[in-house]
Amino acid sequence: MTNTLKISLKPNEKIYINGAVIRVDRKVTIELMNDVQFLLESHVIQADDASTPLKQLYFILQVMLINPTGAAEARDMFRRSLPLLLVSFEDAQICAALKQIDRMVSEDHIYEALKAIRSLYPLERRALGGNDDVPGATRPLAVGARY
Repeated sequence: MTNTLKISLKPNEKIYINGAVIRVDRKVTIELMNDVQFLLESHVIQADDASTPLKQLYFILQVMLINPTGAAEARDMFRRSLPLLLVSFEDAQICAALKQIDRMVSEDHIYEALKAIRSLYPLERRALGGNDDVPGATRPLAVGARY
């Protein structure tokens, strides 16, 4: 990051910066003036919420940002998980994005990789049998339904 980045936070909102958890008690704008790894509270998922393959991958990368001491182990887990995901998804758009995410992680652009994974959630829902939030997707007929 060569330019400064301003982030506005609401009262009691958290931000994770270089492994530190910071909670603000009032509305505040933080200006990040150098390269930092950060994650907004609204983008953090709990382990129990990592219920799909992409959310599990997201959780692994999230650990790299939130817990720098565990980053090496999380990176190893990412390296083991990614090839399994590439062979498990038939959707060409998901596979192409996963390859880009791999590049981002290799270049230590973890925040951008997390953002890219979040954008794949609708496609993953469709690939796993749900069609919500995917433009142009049709809902599967209920069992026994007729055209």
